[in-house]
Amino acid sequence: MKKTVHLEHIDPVEIYGAGNRILIELCKHYPELKVTARGFDVILEGKPADAGEFEAKLRALIEKRQHKTALTVYDVESLFEGGSPRESYLANPSAVIVHRTDGKPVSARNHRQEEMVRAYFDSDLVFATGPAGTGKTYVAIALAVRALKNREIRRIILTRPAVEAGERLGFLPGDLKDKLDPYLQPLYDALEDMIPSKKLQDFMADGTIQIAPLAYMRGRTLDRACVILDEAQNTNLTQLKMFLTRMGQNAKFIVTGDTTQIDLPRREDSGLEKGISLLEDIHGISVIRFTRDDIVRHPLVTKIVKAFEEDKK
Repeated sequence: MKKTVHLEHIDPVEIYGAGNRILIELCKHYPELKVTARGFDVILEGKPADAGEFEAKLRALIEKRQHKTALTVYDVESLFEGGSPRESYLANPSAVIVHRTDGKPVSARNHRQEEMVRAYFDSDLVFATGPAGTGKTYVAIALAVRALKNREIRRIILTRPAVEAGERLGFLPGDLKDKLDPYLQPLYDALEDMIPSKKLQDFMADGTIQIAPLAYMRGRTLDRACVILDEAQNTNLTQLKMFLTRMGQNAKFIVTGDTTQIDLPRREDSGLEKGISLLEDIHGISVIRFTRDDIVRHPLVTKIVKAFEEDKK
């Protein structure tokens, strides 16, 4: 059987993808069907059942394109998984989030990280608190990179309050960027794990990925972005409010922090827990609390955190 599917009122490249990548991915599910794309026509040769199902999936992709900036390979996968990315991750939060540059998968490594993944897909604002080494920031950045690669967002914005952890930024050499880069290095490290160096440099140059101190967020409206506030325990309540009210349309905000590592002159000035207590009952906001049992770094880190907790008590 030979059948022709005609695409109307849409640029075929938007459906086929660059280099026909989207079309090729769809064809993988129909190995016995011969598919030829010629401009606005897709010619199908094979079993009637395969051709009919292929056309239905193609029409579904066209419908998806009406609701997003661009299609991705993941959109093809979701057609066969029977749900959206949100539904897929809510059902299986331990699924691969993204692949590192060395090819290794990044996925939730324990129950609490799975909760964080679910929360990201179920809420537009996620608070994740807990001790060092629990992977809060790493999982947040992985989710942001996944969204960027799938073109669900246009930008990733990573920020930290510029509070000195016992060191004096003013005495570091160089201009403001040079002074702040070492402080923001943990964020660069996570990104470099997941995005090839050259691509990351391009993203940084064109503003697709931005890393800046929290003060730089004032006055901005952040649309179609995944925005991560790290080390939020070093914000006061006013700063936290300023950050959260930057949220624009189709944005995801993730706030991470560790209330045992407050570097403010007065610990009671920290606004993280105060902010959470004000907001956690609002629909669309999730709070994930990690504990030392969720630490995924070297086993000694768990013992170190425990020793400091007991000393504090």
